[in-house]
Amino acid sequence: MLSGQSMHNLCRNGTPRQPLLVPLARACLVFDSARVPPASLDGLKEYSHCWIIYVFHLNTDLEKLWKHPSKSKFKAKVRVPRLKGERMGVFATRSPHRPCPIGLTVAKVEAVQGNMLLLSGVDLVDGTPVLDIKPYLPYCDSVEGAVVPNWVTVDSILSVASVSFSDDFTSSLLDCWKSMEKKSLYSSPYELKSLIKQVLSWDIRSVSQRNRPHDNKIGTGDTTENTSDMDDSQDGEASGHGSEVDACGSGEIIYHLILDGMDFSYKIDSNGNVIVERVHVSSTIPFGNQKRCDYLMWKDKLN
Repeated sequence: MLSGQSMHNLCRNGTPRQPLLVPLARACLVFDSARVPPASLDGLKEYSHCWIIYVFHLNTDLEKLWKHPSKSKFKAKVRVPRLKGERMGVFATRSPHRPCPIGLTVAKVEAVQGNMLLLSGVDLVDGTPVLDIKPYLPYCDSVEGAVVPNWVTVDSILSVASVSFSDDFTSSLLDCWKSMEKKSLYSSPYELKSLIKQVLSWDIRSVSQRNRPHDNKIGTGDTTENTSDMDDSQDGEASGHGSEVDACGSGEIIYHLILDGMDFSYKIDSNGNVIVERVHVSSTIPFGNQKRCDYLMWKDKLN
């Protein structure tokens, strides 16, 4: 029906683990006007929030789903970040690795324009195929007295101690902004910097990355891990994993966060303190020269 342009550029890395955790996370949903007339959006802007039903199109297990059950090797249990990697039945989690790779999320409705919908607080990857949108109705969508397991409420496991920026970060961000400003959903490099801080306020690393000793040296050519291990660590909260390289042969692990077409490198120490060191334009810009939504398209409606 439509696809979403998010600031998370075709990468699970850094996508918020759950909706509304990162208020500045924006996405522009573009409807296929040939299938869905723009008039279908009439009245939606009167709601503060909406439900989004979508496909986990970057699910690494997709190919297994189409095989015969005897050959699919579908895993009934997945590793849960809040349980430090312990396994839980897939239907007791929000893992993207499901028998049917359909996702459900809620987002704030910022603006409607023609065949486009601007959202915030999203946890969608760029290019996500969206199946349907429904208005959020507090009187029936919010369940009073709802109960969840204790492990779901433990935020301290996934939060970090602090997020700071190196002395050189701002200048490198300003350099990148010169070439990315017209492609961004953000008003300024300073608003983008606030987004980075919100995203990294939660530990976005996989279970295996968090469990690895901080002095474990990673070679410069080793930028991936065992895929099955990393994928198992995701439960729908865990939206992705960061790539790693060896910084100057020192053995320090550098993580990469890809947002809004830019590659942000950061470190996190054993006490949970995050330092964002530098940024450069990502070598892979999704969708090539395809026209993208940007802040200027929404400026009047956002202000």
